[in-house]
Amino acid sequence: MVNLPKRVAIMLDLQWPYKRHSDIFAGTQRYAQSQGWVSIIDEFSHATLRAYRRKAPPFDGIIARVNRLLADRAAEMNVPVVNVWSSSPVWNLVPSVCPDPKEFGRLCAEHFMARGFRNFATVTSSSNRMETNAVAEFARITGNAEFSLTTLLIPQNPQRDLAYWRKTETLIRRSMDRWKPPIGVYIGQEAIGRVVVQMCHNRGWRVPEDVAIIAGQNQETMCEYPRPSLTSVEVGYERVGYEAARLLHRLMDGEPPPEQPILLAPQGLVVRESTDFFAVDNELVASALSYISANSHRSIGPEDVATAVGAEVRTLQNYFRKFLNRPVAAEIRRVRIERAKRELAQGRRPLAEIARDVGFGDIQRLYEVFLREVGVAPSEYRRQRKLESQI
Repeated sequence: MVNLPKRVAIMLDLQWPYKRHSDIFAGTQRYAQSQGWVSIIDEFSHATLRAYRRKAPPFDGIIARVNRLLADRAAEMNVPVVNVWSSSPVWNLVPSVCPDPKEFGRLCAEHFMARGFRNFATVTSSSNRMETNAVAEFARITGNAEFSLTTLLIPQNPQRDLAYWRKTETLIRRSMDRWKPPIGVYIGQEAIGRVVVQMCHNRGWRVPEDVAIIAGQNQETMCEYPRPSLTSVEVGYERVGYEAARLLHRLMDGEPPPEQPILLAPQGLVVRESTDFFAVDNELVASALSYISANSHRSIGPEDVATAVGAEVRTLQNYFRKFLNRPVAAEIRRVRIERAKRELAQGRRPLAEIARDVGFGDIQRLYEVFLREVGVAPSEYRRQRKLESQI
């Protein structure tokens, strides 16, 4: 008997040019090609299933931004479905593969804190589940007496008409009235990030010296232009699509669905001009942080940093503990780890090269520090953030 190729419907709102649509689609297609699947783009898969109600289903499985109608029809016809939409109304009722919002929030909070910020703000959508959960983790990490946090919820689609947009602008302005520069601000959408930059300029606030901004999910054109360029989170949506297809494969083979959604950590931050600043109320520490950031790939230690900023090592150590609550060596190590994370997530360079180029010297030292500080080996960290090549 000839095994016919699997017929898989794709329902991802592909008319929208966002990575959460197009890159997820690309990931599904990479997996589909490896398996010889027939992919059928059908943005109304729920209606198609209804039309086949008394016949054999036209699909063996579906990958979709799942709405309630699709979930109900697929369950009725026993067609496996995998959801890739974080804000799906049925995200907890169907198997899902989505970005991990806690890791999203943690990345942003730790980036700001590492640059010395103590005041924070968020501007996110009231109806976006991923942004809401990211803000909750952001607030948890920054939630102590030394820090302040101002949160603002705006509509998911504030540009739907002029009156709605003017209302959104007013909400943002009123929130900014409560900001205390220097401040680190996480913004859910790149377009809103651009609006906030302009509002900062209108107030005479500098970006990033007064307001440092992380915005959106690395839609490159919006992030790069106009200046200042915006730091953003690279989610790695192609991997979401790939892992969704891989999960669907298992479901079509009769395996039970996972008990919880599969959450994938983002690849990392793409650091640009909007956070290229150290908000430390001490010129010596700020200069030292800038030197470490520019030279951590070299074989430097606390003595080199102290020499570069014209201070005694003990004096610099005392200031670091006072303003950052960590020694100079810990900051050097932290910056090297962050560089290594970016290299591991974004490329295929050999680990030995990465170890050398980020300042760890050799691969053994990279492994030791990664296991201790990150909790996983460098190779595992890379595997978690890259597409898999095996089923």
